[in-house]
Amino acid sequence: MKLEAQWVVGFVDGEGCFYVGIHPHPEMGAGYQVLPEFTVVQHERDVQVLYALKAFFGCGVVRRNRENRMAYRVRNITHLRERIIPFFEKHPLKTKKRLDFLKFRRILLMMERNEHLTPEGIEKIQAIASTMNTGRRR
Repeated sequence: MKLEAQWVVGFVDGEGCFYVGIHPHPEMGAGYQVLPEFTVVQHERDVQVLYALKAFFGCGVVRRNRENRMAYRVRNITHLRERIIPFFEKHPLKTKKRLDFLKFRRILLMMERNEHLTPEGIEKIQAIASTMNTGRRR
């Protein structure tokens, strides 16, 4: 299945998620680990579209999410920075999800500057991440 860029944008607008997890981790300098993730979840009957997204972006994994749901996930920082972010910069999302993407990109840029390794940086990242995906609280 070959995907077109604008189809991917529309599909991700409806089904995708840009998420940043922040977890206590005593071995990290600031005491927390920051885990950005791009995810698309579908019912298992449509798993082929998730594999098509994996081929389209050339990265990520497809795994069972829960029961009858499958997820395409990209967690590798380099892949997020070099493939996912540039794609959505070139092909902007059309819905409110664009705001989540911009916050996600901002956090990745902060991580690139190692701000996630300081308590102040973690505080800033937490503040930004807490405003993402509103209405779909964790």
